[in-house]
Amino acid sequence: MSGNQQRIPDRKEINLGEGKVGKLLFRLALPAITAQIINLLYNLVDRVYIGHLPGIGASALTGVGVTLPVILAISAFASLFSTGGAARASIMMGRKKKEEAERIMGNCAAALLAAALALTVFFQIFGRNILMMFGASDNTIGYAWDYMQLYSLGTVFVQIALGLNYFINAQGYATMGMLSVIIGAGTNIILDPILMFGFDMGVQGAALATIISQGLSALWIVIFLCSPRSFLKLRIRNFKILPGVLGPCIALGASPFVMQFTESILNVCFNISLKAYGGDIAVGVMAVLSSVMQFALLPITGMTQGSQPIVSYNYGAGKMDRVKQAFQCLLKASVTYAVILWALAILFPQMFMRMFTTDAEYIAMGTWAMRVYTAGICVMGVQYACQQTFVALGNARTSLLLALLRKVFLLIPLIFILPHIITNHKVFAVFLAEPTADVAAAATTATLFFRYLKKLMNTGRKTKEAAYDSQRQG
Repeated sequence: MSGNQQRIPDRKEINLGEGKVGKLLFRLALPAITAQIINLLYNLVDRVYIGHLPGIGASALTGVGVTLPVILAISAFASLFSTGGAARASIMMGRKKKEEAERIMGNCAAALLAAALALTVFFQIFGRNILMMFGASDNTIGYAWDYMQLYSLGTVFVQIALGLNYFINAQGYATMGMLSVIIGAGTNIILDPILMFGFDMGVQGAALATIISQGLSALWIVIFLCSPRSFLKLRIRNFKILPGVLGPCIALGASPFVMQFTESILNVCFNISLKAYGGDIAVGVMAVLSSVMQFALLPITGMTQGSQPIVSYNYGAGKMDRVKQAFQCLLKASVTYAVILWALAILFPQMFMRMFTTDAEYIAMGTWAMRVYTAGICVMGVQYACQQTFVALGNARTSLLLALLRKVFLLIPLIFILPHIITNHKVFAVFLAEPTADVAAAATTATLFFRYLKKLMNTGRKTKEAAYDSQRQG
């Protein structure tokens, strides 16, 4: 059997083309969810510790909150090259084209390294000015720049740790992908108090702990992908970037990239608007809300990551019934979780706020702001399931359009328009932009996806019938 036709060996943790889809999704999604939650602990734990720094906690928390758009932008580039690349690699494995899948992974790895170098230089030169543009004030810029200047030096570790981990999960090694994140997050949790309080490094200690932790994760991932345990091998010869290989990966990764990169722009827009109408306290509350929602939505993100290899592999193998089953399981699980999350945010907003701060003003504003900000979160299960399945199916154009719809076409304009409509409570109006965009985007995404899925299933059915008729005639 040739290299291109080599089947995935028995040592592969999960056979993506066989078994019950629901059980398969659970086995893949559980480690992915765990990894997603642990991954966010890098920033969440930093903020919890920073918020409790003696005497400066509130100001330091606001300052580091302003760095979130930069952190999201750095992470977005990992998604640009790797989410589409991982989906295409899974499709190629479904078609038994191992060498092509390895070529895709190598090209994406080279692109990640190039992006890391460019981003590091850019933020070291322009980072301080960018933070001021993003909502930092004279009171908070010191903390923001202390964190960002050091954090950006570890960009290469972020790119490798986040980007190449997609290719571990794409092969079905869900547990291994989870372990790569646990190594880094566990190290971060241990180092944070040691560097911040033991060595009295404060905000810089939090950034240094994150760099070291991401470096260990990156090392673990590279070693695994070069080892005999990985079905797809990371080979230097595949690092030569070929437009015909990398281009389709970028096109398919554009949707997740836009989702994350525009999240960065959204934070800037929220910070600018909230700073104008509510000052540093409103910006600090937004930092807490965005942290809570990022953390809370990770199980849905993990579920979509768990479904991606199943959908992509079986789509490549022409098993459309399994594709439909995987999506249906994903949709049910995502919607159920989103509704539970919505109920918790509405009923217990103070609980979430107290995780980050003891400041009475922050808690008072954050309590009502969280109820407004999360009012539409109950429909996000539909949005995530449909949009990410478009990516898994290789539909780059529609997935990109939907990524732009919610944030660029709806949410960003609403952030600036609603305060001019609801003039008696402009801070409330800014937070209201989020649920308004959520509901409109989810309705549009669901309509487009179910039409597309119906068309795809009909095409698959006709192809099977044609093949059956051809066999009978033969």
